[in-house]
Parts: sequence; structure tokens; C-alpha cells
Amino acid sequence: MRGILAGFAALLAAGATAAEAQTLRMMKSLDAPHYDGARTTWSPTSDIVNMFQDTLVAMDWDGKTPIPYLAKSWTVSPDGKLYTFKLRDDVQFCSGKKFTAADVIYSFTRLTDPEFKAPLAWRAGNIKELRAPDPYTVEYELKEPFADLLLQLTMFTTAIHNKESVETLGKDYGVKGIDGTGPWCFESWQPRTEIVLKRHDAYKWGPSMYENKGPVKFEKLVIKIVPEDSARVAAMLGGQFDVTHQIPIAFIQQVKTAPNLNVQEALPNFQLMYYGYKTTRPMVSDVRVREAMNIAINRAEIVKGIMLGNAEPAYTYIDPKTLDFAESTKGIIKEDVERAKKLLDEAGWKMGSDGIREKDGVKLAPRVLFTQVAYFPRVSEAIQGYMRKIGIDWKIVGYDSTIAPAEMAKQDYELWTVTFPYISSGDLLNFYFDSRQMPAPNRMNWKDEFTDENLKLGRASLTDADRAKYYGLVQQRITEQHLWMPVMNIAMYTTSLKKLKGVRPHMLYQNTFYKGLDYSF
Repeated sequence: MRGILAGFAALLAAGATAAEAQTLRMMKSLDAPHYDGARTTWSPTSDIVNMFQDTLVAMDWDGKTPIPYLAKSWTVSPDGKLYTFKLRDDVQFCSGKKFTAADVIYSFTRLTDPEFKAPLAWRAGNIKELRAPDPYTVEYELKEPFADLLLQLTMFTTAIHNKESVETLGKDYGVKGIDGTGPWCFESWQPRTEIVLKRHDAYKWGPSMYENKGPVKFEKLVIKIVPEDSARVAAMLGGQFDVTHQIPIAFIQQVKTAPNLNVQEALPNFQLMYYGYKTTRPMVSDVRVREAMNIAINRAEIVKGIMLGNAEPAYTYIDPKTLDFAESTKGIIKEDVERAKKLLDEAGWKMGSDGIREKDGVKLAPRVLFTQVAYFPRVSEAIQGYMRKIGIDWKIVGYDSTIAPAEMAKQDYELWTVTFPYISSGDLLNFYFDSRQMPAPNRMNWKDEFTDENLKLGRASLTDADRAKYYGLVQQRITEQHLWMPVMNIAMYTTSLKKLKGVRPHMLYQNTFYKGLDYSF
């Protein structure tokens, strides 16, 4: 460990000199292709976006309660279609531009423009019209009720943008610069190396969940990209960084014993690691093949051997503790290697002399994409081993995080894996399984009338019971079709130096830092 620490000392720029005393030093493992949250589903974008841009509504620490933010209050019509937001009148962008209702209307118009092709535009609901009766009121009218709207308005996707910044920077928006009303301002970005944010001195509108409403207590926030697991562990143990939420799970217990560090788990927290099947690809188009893979692995072994217990085996797509979880989905995925072999036989995939099944002269060798970071390589290799026991040759391919989305967009694979953070059953289901979400994030290419209709009914529900009913029907359907291989529900931690005060991890979209308003030395 000392050798690693020494080897990375220069790179990680340790040294709490007087000049650096007002700099908060953060470390993360993954960079992003850009930092325009409206154009991506990528969580390495989301955590940075939430630092320099704000949403109308914030998420309280409980992970389920929307609280005022840029919108200081709101009312909802009895039919659930009209939300009237009263905005703060003391907010400005980092550029100095005054925030008004026009910025809200511009941001949501941009997000939902079909030509823009925002992958998460659905988070805004099916908007009929946006109106501004005055500069600090927005009438947000929907074509149909959206039960999860306020929850979705807490997400980075729905952050408020400055039209002038978007149009001035063009294709470089979110790359060379980006404006926001958040507690931090975007200063610079060196891809795969470093993001630098500076204090927004005018900021004083922090949500009620924080004691400090602004500005932040540091002049700068420097975020280093350190992909190597061992380097991140060594850097935190050596005090080279103040905070990170990306200590490898395998090292959490070791880090907890370090005298200079605090480790806090984000609770509640819903994060599913899964492998998705592109159902339009011939190798995985048969539900029997998908089920065979789903029941041929040993999740408990993976959690124990790779995650060292810092996760829970997942046999359902949605964590049982989640809002609107369908109890009926328990028991659909039952690990059974012998049944897996039988299903593959029935599907016509016969064992070859080399131990790999084949059909019509084609080997059962699906291409599987993963991001080359954290636990993804080891879990993929472990599952590759389980697959070989039933005659399937997983061809696993790892990519750097900055190009993984582009590789997925090429559509040349049978399976892919990510860890997806969500806040409710409706959040996960609408994100992935609506046919309107094709080709991404509905990479399964799942186009099913029953699924679409019940998602629509769930979104439009005016009662909790109806919402749970319709979302439950969708869960039942997609689980029986084995569209995913759920593997485990991941724990999430923030690790910080003990001298850093006010640290509390937030669960929102893998974003434990969120705004960082209470952080201080």
C-alpha cells in the first residue's frame, strides 16, 4: 500500500498548503462524455451537474419527500394536470443573469423537444403547455396526470439552464463551459483528469435540508478522476483527498478502521446492478435462453466473494423496500442450474464437443459490454464462469467510462451491464421499459402494448392504490419475460477525512455529495 501511495503522490497532488486550505478535494473513478444533464442518463454526469445547477424541487434526506428549492411553493389541481410553481425572486446564475420563469420554460421546452432527443425527457411528464403569468410564476400544464412528477423534478435531468449559455456555447455546452444557479460554478474540465468548480458567491437559496443556505465554505472544489481502485484507497488513507463516494466496496471494511477517515452509508439507497438483454438479437430473443442465464448464477457467492457482503443478492428488478414494489415478482427468478440446462435444450441450443452450445451452426456466445471500473470486471468474469457451466460462452468486453455510452449506442451486443440508481418503482419502470425509451435507455428493444398501457395508467393514477396496481402489473410482466438479469442491490458509502465536518451522504442518483453546503473544516 505504501508503494502505491508513493507512486501516485505526484499525480494526486497532495499537500494541504496554506494556499490550498480553501480548496475541497474530491475524487471519483468515472468521468463523463460531457456535463449537460439534459442529454444523458450517465450518473458520472449527474453528480457534477447537481453541484452547479439547481432544480425546481429538492429531495429531502429520506429519499422520498420533495421540498422547495427554486420553486418556493406549488399547488396541484384536483385532476392532477396543472402544477402552479411560485419561484424564488432572489436567484441568479453564475454568470450574474437573473433567474426567472422564462428560464424554467426554456429548460423544459428544450428538454422535451422531440428534435433534441433527450433520453430522460419523460421525467418532465407529458407537457401540454408552459405559461408564465408573471416573472416568478410558472403554470406547468400536463396532457395527463403524472403521479411521480414532483419526485422527477428533483433529478439532474430537469435542472434549469440559461438559454444564453446554451446558445453561445453550442456543441461545446457542458464541455468548455456551462451556466447554472447552483452553489458551485463550472470553471474547467480536463477530460479523464480533473473538473474544477468555484464558489458561487451570490448563492443563498439552499434547500431546507441544509443548515447552511449558502454560499459554500470553500473557494474551489477540485475533483480528480482516479480510475484505479487501489490508487483511490491509498489516496484516502494517505489524506490526499477530503472526500469520495467511490471507494471500492471490497475495501470499505479496511477503510472503516483507518483512524483519519469516516465512512457513512447512504440510507435509503436503491441501486441495482443488472445485465440487460437486447431481445431483438437472435441469441437472446428466446425467453428460455434469458431465463436459463438468469437462474444459472449464484448471486450469494458473488456478493460474498466479490462484494464482501456490501450488497444484497437481487432476485427481483426492484428492491422490496421500494415504493410500489410488487410482491408477486418474488420467486419468479429461482436459481437452478439443472433447469437452466433443460431450458437451453428445449430452445434448441445443443452442447457442442467443445462444451459450448450451438444452433444452426452458430455458437451461443453473446457479446457482453461492461464499464472497466469498480466491481464490473470481476462480476462479469464470475458470471462468465457460471455461463460456461451450462454451455454459454460470454464474450465480455470492457470499455472506459467516457466511451462506454458511445459503444452501447452502436447496438452491437447481446447484453450490457450498469448499476442503476432509482427512487421509486415508477422511476425505474418508466426509465427503462416504455417503448418510447428505445433505443436508449430501453436497450432491450422491448416494445410491448401491455407494458406501455399499464405504465401509462400508473403514471396517470390519482391514488396510491391505483399507481401500485398498474406498476405491479408491469413488474410481473417484465420479470416473467426475463428482460434483465438482476444481480445485486449495491450499498453506497461516502468516505471523508475526519477533519471534514458536515458530511452526510445523499441517495439521489448515486450523488452522495449533492450540494455540499454544510461541508467545512
